[in-house]
Amino acid sequence: MPLALTTVFADVPDPRIETANKLHKLTDILVIATCAVIAGADGWEEIAEYGQSKEDFFRRFQALPHGVPSHDTFERVFAKLDPDAFADRFGRWMSELCDSTGLTHIAVDGKSARASAQDTFTGCLHLVSAWATESRLILGQRSVPEGGHEITTVPDLLGALDLNGAVVTLDAAGCQKATIEQIRKQGGEYVVCVKGNQKGLHDAVADVFDRAGDDEFAGCDMAGEVGAGHGRAEERYVTVVHDPEGLPDGWSGVSAVALVCRERRVKGQKNEGTGHYYITSLKVGAGQLAGYIRNHWGIENGLHRVLDVAFREDDSRARTGHAAANLGMLRRVAVSLLKRAKTKGSIKTRRMKAGWDDNYLLQVIQGITAQ
Repeated sequence: MPLALTTVFADVPDPRIETANKLHKLTDILVIATCAVIAGADGWEEIAEYGQSKEDFFRRFQALPHGVPSHDTFERVFAKLDPDAFADRFGRWMSELCDSTGLTHIAVDGKSARASAQDTFTGCLHLVSAWATESRLILGQRSVPEGGHEITTVPDLLGALDLNGAVVTLDAAGCQKATIEQIRKQGGEYVVCVKGNQKGLHDAVADVFDRAGDDEFAGCDMAGEVGAGHGRAEERYVTVVHDPEGLPDGWSGVSAVALVCRERRVKGQKNEGTGHYYITSLKVGAGQLAGYIRNHWGIENGLHRVLDVAFREDDSRARTGHAAANLGMLRRVAVSLLKRAKTKGSIKTRRMKAGWDDNYLLQVIQGITAQ
């Protein structure tokens, strides 16, 4: 009986030409690679070695008429595989898991793989991800094209997502009129950071709070919270002005602006405070808005940091064709599924366990169930 994971890849376009040398089914290649990355493999040689050492396990679910592919075959296939189609198949299934939990918050942010040189605005491979903050699932990914920028990649990623009923949070790179309008047209709400890259909007929001301060913040909604950990304590204060006046035209559906002030103490020493502005289409109180802003950074701690610590993504040198982007998506899927596994231990420990224990690996990949 095939693994339910196989159904995810059933309609992924095969980039290979039909020749006598085409020995392995695309679904076999993709299933083995996904399981291998979950189980600790970080490159093509490791993926092939894992598949070969676990050939008896995979033959329980797949015919493998020509055995397990070589590392060259894995690399060639992933270099040619359409990264958007590959990411969208995973995102579609992860989205169904989110539907079962009523998830609405989607954080969108980018991350570079420093060792994979490319001609992007960061000088290396830069992947933009959509992360379901509550379920901690990857919903989609796009790689910044050669000569491209994250600003123009975000709309492409959003276009592949179902934003009906979703709240999309973005950092300042996503603060673009066209991006905001796209979110609204796709049925979503937004919370977006405003910085100096949109000077006119930034200055207008600052003026809103200057006027509010002159009125001693009468009618403003305010909330505060304190967080502590690892020798640091942070106080956060959120002030919200609903139905703000004086904003420039073209920013679709702005219902409120927010000012988030942070003061941090490290080992008892107070650091200089920071303040950031936000615009949002939501009509919610300061406390709820603070939650969306705070949880947005779950993509940093729950995804990006894990990719660097447990998957060593910054050390990855995959460069041929689309290989790096597709391997990046495999890592993000692995993070999602390993986080859903109801077991104790770090992600690194869970990867090791998946490599040792076939039953545990099956438990992890059952995070994607048959339709």
